Amino acid sequence: MRILVAPDSFKESLSAVEVAEIIRGGIERVIPDASCELLPMADGGEGTVEAIVAASTGEIIQCEVSGPLGHKRLAKYGLIHAGSTAVIEMAEASGLTLIDAASRDPLQTSSYGCGELLHDALARGVTQIVMGIGGSATNDGGLGMCQALGAIFTGEAERELPAPLTGGDLLNIRDVDFSNLDQRLASVAITSACDVDNPLLGPEGATEVFGRQKGANEQAVLTLEDGLTNAYDIIENTIGREVKHLAGAGAAGGMGAALIGIFDATLRPGIELVAELVQLDARIQNADLVITGEGSLDGQTAYGKAPAGVAKIAKRHNVPVIAIGGMLGNNAAALFNHDITALESTVTRPCSSDDAIAGAVDNLTAAAMRVGHWINFARSFRL
Repeated sequence: MRILVAPDSFKESLSAVEVAEIIRGGIERVIPDASCELLPMADGGEGTVEAIVAASTGEIIQCEVSGPLGHKRLAKYGLIHAGSTAVIEMAEASGLTLIDAASRDPLQTSSYGCGELLHDALARGVTQIVMGIGGSATNDGGLGMCQALGAIFTGEAERELPAPLTGGDLLNIRDVDFSNLDQRLASVAITSACDVDNPLLGPEGATEVFGRQKGANEQAVLTLEDGLTNAYDIIENTIGREVKHLAGAGAAGGMGAALIGIFDATLRPGIELVAELVQLDARIQNADLVITGEGSLDGQTAYGKAPAGVAKIAKRHNVPVIAIGGMLGNNAAALFNHDITALESTVTRPCSSDDAIAGAVDNLTAAAMRVGHWINFARSFRL
C-alpha cells in the first residue's frame, strides 16, 4: 500500500519533518508492508523553508541578521533548484516567537533582518525568491527590510533615519530614496506566500486587525496607523503607484505593501505555492492514501491551511485523506465537507497544552498506530 505522509508542523511542538517521520513509524508498526513516502508540508508560515528544502533536496543556509528588536541572531533560509531559488521565512528574522510576550511592541520592532536575508540570497546569485511572510512581529510596512537593501529614509532637517527602522519611526519619515536599492532586485522574480487580502490601512488593515496580537496597546495602534499612512503617502508619491488599498498590502504588518509596491512581487496563497514547489499533485497521483495533519484541526483549517490544501488536491485524483491533529478543535467536523475522509486526535484524554506538548512524540505515534489499525480493518473488509 502506497501512503503519502504530508503533514504540516505541530506548532511549538514538532516540525513537519518530525511529524512525517513519526507518522511513518507508527504506520509501519501496524502495517509492515506499507510504503510511506514523506512529504512535509507548510502553508507559508513557520516551517516553510524546512518543508520545501526537504522535498526538493535543497540546502539550508545560515547567516547572521538583526532580530526584530535589533539583536543579532543566526537565521536560516533555503536554496533549491540548484541554487537558483531562495526560500525565505520572514519569521526566521522578524518573527513574533523570537520575542518573549512581555517585550512585544510593534513600535520597537523592525523587518530589517528580513532584508538582510534577502541581501545574502542575492549575493549568491539567485534568480527567484519565494518568501513566506507569516508570523511577523513587525508593523513597519516592510520598510526595515527596504532599508537593509539600500533604501534611505530621511526625517526632519533631511537627517537620515538610523537603522534598523521600526514601526515607531514611520511617523518621522519626511522623504524616501529608493535609488540605492540593491540593483540585483530588478532581475529577480519575488513570489510571496500570503493568505490574507487585507489592505494596508483602515478597520481591515494591518494595524487594526493584527497590531494588538503583536503587543500594541490602543495608543500604539493609533500611532502605527498614522505612521503607515504617513510613510505610504510619501512612497506612493515617489513611485507613482497606489499601494495602500491593494489586497494583501496589509499582510505581515504592511510587508505586503512593500513587496507589491516597491519590489513588484506576486502574492499567492501559501499552501498553493508550497504545493507547487514540492510537486504535491504528482506525488498524490502515485498514492493509495494520504495522511496529513497539523497541531489543531478545527473549522479554520479549511481556510488556507495545509491539510485542507492537501485534501483539495487529493480529491482531484479520488485519493482518500486522513488528518491527524494535536487536537480536534471547534467545528473540526466541518472538515468532512472539505475533502477530508477521517480525523484522528493525538490527545485521547483531558490534559493541559504543556502536557500535550511534552508527550507529543508518544501521542502522535499512538495516533498513527490507531490509523494503521483502521487501514487494516478497511483492507480486510475491502472497504
